[in-house]
Parts: sequence; structure tokens; C-alpha cells
Amino acid sequence: MTLKIYIWAGLFGLALLSFLSLFIGVIELSLADLWHDPAAFELLVISRFPRTAAALICGSSLAIAGAIMQMLVRNRFVDPMTTGTGPGAGLGILIVTIFFPAAPLIVKMVLASLTALGASLGFLAIVQRLPPTQPLLVPLVGLVYGGIIGAGVTFVAYQADLIQYISVWMNGEFSGVIQGRYELLWIAAAVALVTYFAADQFAIVGLGRTASINLGLNYTQVMLIGLVAISIVAALTVTTVGMIPFVGLVVPNIVSRLVGDHLRNTLPLIALLGALLTLASDIVGRVLRHPFEIPVGTVFGVIGTLLFLWLLSQKPRHE
Repeated sequence: MTLKIYIWAGLFGLALLSFLSLFIGVIELSLADLWHDPAAFELLVISRFPRTAAALICGSSLAIAGAIMQMLVRNRFVDPMTTGTGPGAGLGILIVTIFFPAAPLIVKMVLASLTALGASLGFLAIVQRLPPTQPLLVPLVGLVYGGIIGAGVTFVAYQADLIQYISVWMNGEFSGVIQGRYELLWIAAAVALVTYFAADQFAIVGLGRTASINLGLNYTQVMLIGLVAISIVAALTVTTVGMIPFVGLVVPNIVSRLVGDHLRNTLPLIALLGALLTLASDIVGRVLRHPFEIPVGTVFGVIGTLLFLWLLSQKPRHE
């Protein structure tokens, strides 16, 4: 199958799931209700559409952020949520909650972005000291590094009696998304869109520092732009819906196996597949224990783990 066929198939699947998402929930809603019941239309506008849009934006932007991080680190087994960036954003939220509890959401987002950027820079500094002949050390170190940050956040939250509060941010779920509480995610969508225009630069960075400089690229500047974009996406996602693991890990790898590694050409498909899997996980979480819900972070954690194990078991694509 060609790239265009995959994209058209993804668009069709995304449209179908989006339609289903608008009419699945605790309160029954149908197309007929929208015509004669103003309350049904209000439910659609206030709750169902924002939730669907949030799932689409989070899935696509996290998948793109994962693809960029894999290029910057030059490793296929990394993801912003499992290498310290996501826990770093949670640290920023915790700091704001303790010292500035009345701060608006935009302040939480800014500080979470800064702490996420600091965590990303720390991870990058550690990765550069690892032997390039041992690629599996990078994800292992990332898991340990992110675990240390997450453990620190949990410890401080426990001391401040905020453990239940911070646990909401550490496990992504869309049940609390309503009109007025998700709009900052459009910034993440804009950042993900902007990265498309720098895709070629990120691909060159993936060749390594020496090759990038020899090709005339400002290596440090492009690295910083990529890390800032990843940090903003992670911070906005964690601030709005919480951490959703494995999206940025498995989606770029699946797309790479299907259509190759040309970043500019594959980014639209990466965004589509990330949105598709995230929305599908959200729908599954709503249906499995109806009328109760399973957080999308839990559902995608299971699906992402199975997909990741499948990817590890596959032979190299061009063997």
C-alpha cells in the first residue's frame, strides 16, 4: 500500500471513530435528539465535541513529538512520556499547586513547559554519554530517569497531602474535558503543525552532530527548537488531560515499518495514526465498564505495551 492509501484509510477511520465518539457516553444521545431536544445539542457542544477534539489533538501531537524525539536522540525506543519529559511537566504542575495554588491554567502550562524542557535537556545530556553501540541503553536509562523524577514528584505530593491530586495528572483521561477546559490543547496542535515545516532539519539532526554541521545546519538551534516543541506538547497534554504513555513510542515505529523513514512525508500519517489509536482507546475505555470509565492512559498503556512487544519481535523491515 502506498502512503496516500494509508492516509485516506486513516482519514476514513478517524471520521468514523469521531462520529461514534460524539454519541457514546453515560447520557444517551442520538442524531434524532439533536433535532428536537436543545439539551442534547448543548451536551454535544459542551462535552462530547471537546472530548473528541481533545483526544484527536493529544494523540496526533504526542505521536509527532515522539517522532521528533526519536530523531533528536537517534533512537527508536524513546518517547516523551517515558523519558522524563512527561514527569518533568508533572513536576511543574506540582510546584505551581504548592506555591501558587490560585494561579490560572496558563501559568501552570508555562511552568510545566519549562520543567519539561529542563527534564528533556537532562535526558539528552545523559544520552550523549552513552555508548552508541548499545542502543537499548537509551530507553532503559530513559525509564530510570523518568522513574526517578516521577518518584520525586510522588514523594513531594505525599508530603504535601496532594497524592490524589497529582495522580490525576499522572494518568491521562478525558472524562473531565469540557468546553472551556481543553482550548489550550490547540496550542499543542499549532506547535505540532509548525514542526512539519522543520521536518527536514530534524531528519538531518538524526544523522548526528558532525554530519549536520558538515551539511550547514545549526545543530544546537534545531535541537533546541525540537526540545521546546516536545516540551510544550508534553506540558499541555499533562496539564489538560494527564500522561498518556506509548503514543509517541509505538506510532512512529509502526508508520516507519509501513512506509519508511522520510519524516516530512510520514508526519501526516503519524499524526493520523496517533489520533486514531488515542480516540479508539478512549472509546474502549467508555464502553468496557459502561456507565463507568477506564482512563485512556490505562487502556493505551495496555495496547501500547502489546504493540511495542510486537515491534520488538518483528524482524528488521529491510532484512
